[in-house]
Amino acid sequence: MYQPHAARRSRLMSQIGDGVALLPTAPEAVRNADCHYPFRPDSHFLYLTGFAEPEAVLLLDGRSGQSILFCRERNPDMEIWDGFRHGPDGAREVFGFDAAFPLSEMAERIPALLTDCSQLWWPLGHDEAFDRRVNGWLGAVRAKARAGARPPAHYGDLRALLDEMRMIKDESEIALLRQAGEISAAGHVAAMRAARPGMHEYQLEAELLRVFVGRGARHQAYESIVAAGANACTLHYVANDARIRDGDLVLIDAGCELRGYAGDITRTFPANGRFSGPQRDVYEIVLAAELAGIAAVQPGALWTAPADAALQVLAQGMLDLGLLQGSVDGVIESGAYRQFYMHGVGHMIGLDVHDVGQRKQHGQWRSYQPGMCTTIEPGLYIRPADNVPAAFHGIGVRIEDDVLVTADGNEVYTAAAPKTIDEIEALMRGE
Repeated sequence: MYQPHAARRSRLMSQIGDGVALLPTAPEAVRNADCHYPFRPDSHFLYLTGFAEPEAVLLLDGRSGQSILFCRERNPDMEIWDGFRHGPDGAREVFGFDAAFPLSEMAERIPALLTDCSQLWWPLGHDEAFDRRVNGWLGAVRAKARAGARPPAHYGDLRALLDEMRMIKDESEIALLRQAGEISAAGHVAAMRAARPGMHEYQLEAELLRVFVGRGARHQAYESIVAAGANACTLHYVANDARIRDGDLVLIDAGCELRGYAGDITRTFPANGRFSGPQRDVYEIVLAAELAGIAAVQPGALWTAPADAALQVLAQGMLDLGLLQGSVDGVIESGAYRQFYMHGVGHMIGLDVHDVGQRKQHGQWRSYQPGMCTTIEPGLYIRPADNVPAAFHGIGVRIEDDVLVTADGNEVYTAAAPKTIDEIEALMRGE
C-alpha cells in the first residue's frame, strides 16, 4: 500500500547525491483556547511518507540510501485521550522506513547523520522554528570540528526538488485524484437536486458536506463557495449565509479532500431549475470557453494554450452580449475584458488544491506532460455598471473541471457533474 512513497523517497535521494534532506511535517495549530484545527500533514511530507501523525521529521541520507523517520513514541496514557500512535517500530513496519527513532533522539542522531555530508536540503525559510532547529544541529556538528567533523558546505531548498517531482502524478496519485473528483462531483449533483428558492446558501453547503463525508472524504479541499445571485460576482465569497431567491443563479465552487488529494469543481445552475434568457446567454459563452480551454490541454501544448483559447471565446462573447465594444484582439490587448473576467483559466491540482510547480522553465512557458493535472475554470462576473445592459446585472457564472493530461490528449475526471444547460435542467426536474 505504501510502496509509492518509498519509490518517491528513492527518486529524491537519487537527486541529492551524497547529501542529506530533512523534512518536517506541518505544525499543529491552535484554533482558539485549547482547541486545535484538525491536523493535516505537510503536503511534501505526506507525498514522501504517507505518515499522518503530528511532530514527525523525515531524514533522507543520499549516501546510504536510507530513509529515517523521527516520530512520537507510543504512549498508552495519551492514546486513551488522543488515539492510536504508530510509534517508531510501527512506523518503520507499516510505512517502509529503513529506520525510525523517537523524537527525543533527534538532538543526538541528526548531527551525527549530517557530519561529512556535502550538502543539506530542507525547506529553507518556510518555518522559522524548524530553521532554528536545523541551525542548532549544524552548530552541534561545527562544535566537533577539532575532532574532524565537517558540516555540509552547501545548502539547498528542498521544495524546489519536490515541487518539480509533484508536477507529474504517478498512478497511485491519479487514482486518488479520480476518486476525489468523483466524490466532489457527487456532492455537486446532490446540491443541484436539493436546491430550491427560499433556502439558505449554507443548506446547499451542508449537502456537499453530507456527500463528501458519507463517501469517506472527511474534509473539504478548501472552504466551499456557495454564492447565489450577485454573490457569485465575488470570486472568493465564502459567507454562504444569504437566502436564495427565485430567479437566482447559484455558483458552487467546492471539492473534497481524499487522503490528501483535492477535488475542485465549479458549477453554476438556476435555483428554480430554469435558466432565464440572459442567464442562458452568459452561461453558454462560459461553457464554450471552458470546452475550448479543455481541448487545448494536450501533451506538448504550452501552459498558456488553454488560457488563450478560453479568452478568445470569452472576449467574443462579451462583444456579442454588448458588454464591450470593438474587436476580439482589441479587448484582449487593452485588457478591457478584465471588467468581467479577472482571473486565470486554471491551476495545477494534487495534494494542494493550488498545487506546486513552476509554470516556466528558463524563462519560457513549459509544456504540458502526461501525468500533469490542471483545472480549467473560465467565468464571467457582471457587476452593475453604466456600460452593462440591465438584463445582465448581477449574473456570475463559472464552470470548472479537473483535467488529467494523458499520452494522447486529456481526461476530464470530474465530468460526472452535469454542466450543459439541458443536463442541469433535467437533473433539477428530477430526471
